[in-house]
Amino acid sequence: MAVTVKSFLPRGLYGRAALILIVPVATLLIVVSVVFVQRHFESVARQLTQSLVRDLDLLGAVVAAEGARGGDVAQALRDGATRLGFTVDAADAAPDADSRAAWDFSGRIVIAVLRAELPELDSVLLTQSPSRVLIWWRSPAGLVRLEVPRGRVTATNPHQLLVLMLVTGLLMTAISFQYLRNQLTPIARLARAAEAFGRGEVVPYMVRGATEVRAAGMAFLDMRERIERQIEQRTLMLTGVSHDLRTPLTRLRLGLAMLEPGEETAALARDIDEMERMLDDFLAFARGEGGEMAQALDPRTFVAGVLADAARAGHGAVLVPGPDLPPLRVRPRGLGRAIGNLLANAARYGTRSEVSVNLDGTTLVIAVEDDGPGIPEARRAEALRPFTRLDPARDPNAGGVGLGLAIAQAAADAHGGALVLTDGQGLPGLRAELRLPAVPSDA
Repeated sequence: MAVTVKSFLPRGLYGRAALILIVPVATLLIVVSVVFVQRHFESVARQLTQSLVRDLDLLGAVVAAEGARGGDVAQALRDGATRLGFTVDAADAAPDADSRAAWDFSGRIVIAVLRAELPELDSVLLTQSPSRVLIWWRSPAGLVRLEVPRGRVTATNPHQLLVLMLVTGLLMTAISFQYLRNQLTPIARLARAAEAFGRGEVVPYMVRGATEVRAAGMAFLDMRERIERQIEQRTLMLTGVSHDLRTPLTRLRLGLAMLEPGEETAALARDIDEMERMLDDFLAFARGEGGEMAQALDPRTFVAGVLADAARAGHGAVLVPGPDLPPLRVRPRGLGRAIGNLLANAARYGTRSEVSVNLDGTTLVIAVEDDGPGIPEARRAEALRPFTRLDPARDPNAGGVGLGLAIAQAAADAHGGALVLTDGQGLPGLRAELRLPAVPSDA
């Protein structure tokens, strides 16, 4: 996989906001440090060193004049150096080369100016003391070693400006990030409220923040209110439809009970049972459990309860042992119906089925496997569509209207997850996985 710059960038809103703040400030500090500070201190070092050269020229002229009058040139040199703030000593030999520290950038300018404008210079040593410059100079009195305060050739305490820039930059970045954090918090709260609503939970949300964030928050609240109203209206409509459709079925069942038992009445009773099962499937698919609230449950205990109910209906399955899991937030009615449909499918098309419950990172995986004929990989997406029956892959004489997997997928969607169909791992048939976000009970 190709590595790009984007892969190293933060994905979170706070991380990107921090990057937006830090990069300009850091860039400004670097530019000012490299361009302004370097040029400024180089210019100061050059001017101060040229002033030192003029002082040495003047000192040399005074000593030469004293020698021309027959005076004591050594004493004249010492007196002149003292007045100029130098320390002078006689020297037998000078170092072979100039010396400065690698990080002493202004020292490079000092040496260059002395070499260019002081012909009598032998050597310059900047490494013996950070506060002194040692100069071996061929004066009219002979070779001498001068000790010059470093402040005479370079600006004193140049780091103070850098420290001040760094501290000020960090302080302004912290203040700006705190202000930006106040602007990002309403966005994060809106995202949490939208995510919770997608899981079927209605959490309190108050519109705050900038004008654009407030507009998005108001739009979310209006959307949530419309969806809740539509769910309520749909639930009322489905309740009425269920009542209206079950009433004639009840009358038919009562009418059959008054007839003499026989093959025809038994066939009619089976037809009525099939119609009721179809009606239950239609209503379950249309309802989608959209209005159900999530609850904190132990996943393994919950699945064991669903298996017990399915066993009483003739859809027995084995719960594969696994690790203990923490309580997670799920919609019990929708999830139970989804697992029940998968168990019914496994019992209808196979003779043995197994159920496993595990955590895959931050995903809860509830898998149902059977030893039936399975579903070809090319037709698995088609199998998830409502009212689809894959007769060539499954038993064409089995009942149902093709809503079992569609209802399970709708339940997974309501949890913010997905239904995944794969080949069996422990059994040779189909493996249906409900992959749901593992939402902790305290979320």
